[in-house]
Amino acid sequence: MTQNLAAIRRLAPEQRLCGATVAGGFVFLAGQVADDASLDAEGQTADILAQIDALLAEAGTDKRALLQVQVVLADIADAPAMNRAWDAWLDPAHKPARMTTQAPLVDPRWKVEITGIALAPG
Repeated sequence: MTQNLAAIRRLAPEQRLCGATVAGGFVFLAGQVADDASLDAEGQTADILAQIDALLAEAGTDKRALLQVQVVLADIADAPAMNRAWDAWLDPAHKPARMTTQAPLVDPRWKVEITGIALAPG
């Protein structure tokens, strides 16, 4: 099987992962967590959504191209706070499919982690 690895764009590389990959007409977002873990769930969500905006812009697209989003909460009781930030950010004419679940996150200070898939430009 021949792969065209040159066709894969890797955005915001870090030690173990990149913030997003662009390939095959899609943008795949890594799980994004807040830069400031001292924020409450609403603040962490707003921080993460700003990161997603920046990654999508770097990929040449925006939140209107999101197809699917997964939200992981360390405590499902934080869903109303997360939803306040989500609702303030969301373009109501371009809602993605979304799933929200509860699971422990790697850093206990993190309250929210968000990943998703968007259409790439072109």
